Amino acid sequence: MITFLHGKLVEALPTQVVMDVNGVGYEALIPLSSFDKLPPPGNEVKLLTQLVVREDAHVLYGFMSAPERDLFRLLVNTVSGIGPKIALNILSGISVTAFRGAVANGDVKSLSQISGVGKKTAERIVVELRDKVGAAGAWEASSAHHALSPDAQKVNDAVLALIALGFKQIEAHDVVRAAQHSLGAKATVEELVRACLKKGA
Repeated sequence: MITFLHGKLVEALPTQVVMDVNGVGYEALIPLSSFDKLPPPGNEVKLLTQLVVREDAHVLYGFMSAPERDLFRLLVNTVSGIGPKIALNILSGISVTAFRGAVANGDVKSLSQISGVGKKTAERIVVELRDKVGAAGAWEASSAHHALSPDAQKVNDAVLALIALGFKQIEAHDVVRAAQHSLGAKATVEELVRACLKKGA
């Protein structure tokens, strides 16, 4: 199994990357949450990976943090009806921390707003994962060195929330940065999102 790639980032798109590892080019599909953490192409990067073997293809999925990869594995291996594509959508639409909170609180509404996740799938996620979110504390702890600063994490969570609500990625980044500048560093994720939604209304 390929557990990680360490090499030069050749190409980075919101949904996939190409890496040069000792002269071999690897393509990996990634969630938006990992794309936001990538360095510019040409830089060295370490990408945690998960290989999914299908009858017609071997597909490599990449993640910038262990919590993201662990959640991907949990979704694909535990929740019936969720494959790699929907798992990537979930990671692109909500942070690992927010996902844990939504599952623990039975927040079907928040989960069902993620692209590709309807109400029935959201309900299934809550039922099948609720007893497992306690163990999910290891998601953040297992890779604390990958963690963002509190301010960066707030911005990231707010951006992902807006994308899940239909904003384009660049637009979401711009309005969140503007809201943070306007409200100050102490603004919560919820306050940032509210301010952005008011501005976009």
